[in-house]
Amino acid sequence: MRNKDRNGDSEPVEIPIDGTLDLHTFNPREVKELLPHYLEACREKKIFEVRIIHGKGTGVLRKTVHSLLDRLPGVASYKLAGGDAGGWGATIVQLKLAS
Repeated sequence: MRNKDRNGDSEPVEIPIDGTLDLHTFNPREVKELLPHYLEACREKKIFEVRIIHGKGTGVLRKTVHSLLDRLPGVASYKLAGGDAGGWGATIVQLKLAS
């Protein structure tokens, strides 16, 4: 992903691969490209449970995330997070074991 610096120039942003992806820091247009790459990076690191924080808001970003998850072959299942993990502002994704 890219981030604009003070001069408006675009520079890469390092995303920690730790099983939690907070989408608040990204432009919603970037999610379609970001999410599959992040989930694949998690699988490569043997992280098979991922929390995606999309926020509560109007639900548009949540619907986008869920629509993407429905189409990704590496996703085993997903559900809204419990109250201690963000409730309906986050989604817990179970990834298929790497083969």
